[in-house]
Amino acid sequence: MAEYHRLTRLRHLSEEFFSYYQNVTISDLVPETRLPTTQDLQCYAEFAQLASGLSSGSLWAYKMVDAWGSIPSGILMGHLKDLGHYDECVRIDQAIGSNGHVLGKYCRAQLPLQQLLGSSTAISLLSPQTAVCFPASCSAANMDTLLRRVIQQLLSVQLNSDLTFVKESTCKTAERESYDGWTIFTIVLLSIFGAAVAIATLYDYFLCEDQKKLPPLLKAFSARANSRALFHVSTKSNPNVIECLNGIRCMSLIWVCYGHDYIVTFTSPNINYVDIYAWAKTPFMEFINEGVFAVDTFFFLSGLLVAVVSLRAMERAKGKLNIPLMYLHRYLRITPMLAVAIIVHLKILPLMGDGPLYGQWNFDNYDNCKKSWFWTLLYVQNYATENECLIQAWYLAIDMQLYILAPIFLFAVVKWGKKGAAAILVLILVLAGFLIGYVAINEYSLISLNAVSSQGVSHHTHNRASGWLMGFLFGYFLHTIRGKKIKLSRPAVWAGWIISLAIFFTIIFAMYPYGIAKSKSLSAVAEAFYISLSRIAWPLALSWVVFACMQGYGGLANAFLSSPLWQPLSKLSFSTYIWHLFIQNLNAGRTRVNTYFSDYDVMLRFWQDFGFSVLLAFVMYILIEAPCGGIETLLLPNRRPTPQPSQHIPEAAPKAVETSKDPEKQSGTLDADSVAREIKIFSGQA
Repeated sequence: MAEYHRLTRLRHLSEEFFSYYQNVTISDLVPETRLPTTQDLQCYAEFAQLASGLSSGSLWAYKMVDAWGSIPSGILMGHLKDLGHYDECVRIDQAIGSNGHVLGKYCRAQLPLQQLLGSSTAISLLSPQTAVCFPASCSAANMDTLLRRVIQQLLSVQLNSDLTFVKESTCKTAERESYDGWTIFTIVLLSIFGAAVAIATLYDYFLCEDQKKLPPLLKAFSARANSRALFHVSTKSNPNVIECLNGIRCMSLIWVCYGHDYIVTFTSPNINYVDIYAWAKTPFMEFINEGVFAVDTFFFLSGLLVAVVSLRAMERAKGKLNIPLMYLHRYLRITPMLAVAIIVHLKILPLMGDGPLYGQWNFDNYDNCKKSWFWTLLYVQNYATENECLIQAWYLAIDMQLYILAPIFLFAVVKWGKKGAAAILVLILVLAGFLIGYVAINEYSLISLNAVSSQGVSHHTHNRASGWLMGFLFGYFLHTIRGKKIKLSRPAVWAGWIISLAIFFTIIFAMYPYGIAKSKSLSAVAEAFYISLSRIAWPLALSWVVFACMQGYGGLANAFLSSPLWQPLSKLSFSTYIWHLFIQNLNAGRTRVNTYFSDYDVMLRFWQDFGFSVLLAFVMYILIEAPCGGIETLLLPNRRPTPQPSQHIPEAAPKAVETSKDPEKQSGTLDADSVAREIKIFSGQA
């Protein structure tokens, strides 16, 4: 009770602070370890004006006091942040004299109670944050010095010299830096693309009566033409279309975005952090925690489509594969959007909003991005640096590296057939064994919230290749049975669904008894086996789902996953994945008041974030992805082999794939020219 009583002395910190410093001196502002500087003298002058304003009852001075936070109420429920009133502080702009102005400066102050109260009770283990407001000329060191002295007076304690209350990184003013060259370049670049889209769209809408006669370059930029292709929904049955992949892709994308919103919520200024600890003990937590398997789903789909599409193309080309063109096609398809996303995250996102947490809470560290952006554009950031730029692009790096290795696997199964497939299976087992040893020896953990896990467990290609290779093998299997109807008995179908669902639920909930909030612990070896084998079992279960849907054994699952309603979102999946963190960072940084954690509140956050993510994805698709894809198609030769008119197609073989001058109208089709487009299946967990 004594510690709690001492804590209450800090609840009205702003009042105590300004009462204590009614007659501030220059020595109060300057740490004892250095002499006053010009900035210290300016801070002293403005602080004296503030004290005078408080004495005379000036409104601007009262606002500076009123903007402060306090020790939050409900601190024992985990309410550890009081953000004060950010806008009230930074909007202060008081003219002093003929040329002077006093501006408000908002900072967050950390109050480590264990060092302040000097005990080991539950209260002293907390470290709340509060907001402070000072004249803008005062540095964080000035604020820290002032706070240190008044807190020592209030609590009658001697504080350690290395204890810091206020850091400059938490401070903000209304002043904004002028645009640098890269910011101007980004604005100009987006404006050029926007103007090109506007001109092409106006020409398409008003001057082109026959859409078939629209020039290809204008069609590439026309928002009307690209929107028509994007929202075109095909309801016709096509044996060469794996329709259920659209639903699987979209559900995995939603899972990824939903999981990231939980990460955002955990780091938000919640008033009930204690409830998060209780939530971590619930089974639903495992569904969020194991959202990482959405990534394995996309690796599986990517490997599947590489095999199915490329093997069919090689069969038509009599075993030939233009590897350099394949690589160039792939790089040019995805890099423009990625490059724009990097520079927009780095230069435009900081300009899009403001708030006490803005720029200090996000998935990316801007300083790291400035140093390592080029590794991301080379798709080697997962090996080249630990400070990755555009964190969601780690998946693209792994997928690109596996795509580069894909010709080896393709030629293996084309030349050696089942023996080549067996060799790939052996490779999967070797990689699984390596991952088991890697995790067990280094004692890495992905389930313990207080354990620092190696980035290599999740972001290194050799540790995440199992899902892609399993998808490749399944794609090879589909290639060998294409055109065939495999009959299964009802018990076999039921067994397939029961086993696959059992695998899914086992993988998601196997770790439920373990973790920091659970009573049981798991050995490093056991977790190593779980991490490695689950990355094989997950795509194995997915293989049954796809197989059952294709062969007519999907039932309600196939009706749901193959719904035409998934098609537009499926086409936007790459753009949505790239831009969803932009929206989440923007909305999280704009937070000005405390939040409340519950599953329902996270759901509310998710729908607003996901809705705006899809909207932004559509804009960037029309502005960047579709035009660059259209230009790339015009510049590179068509890789689709044209079958001879007299070529005989046996009845048992699948029908020839429908072709179109607009490849975007063939979403989901497995023809050779759609390799780069269909393999653009992106999603991942940070």
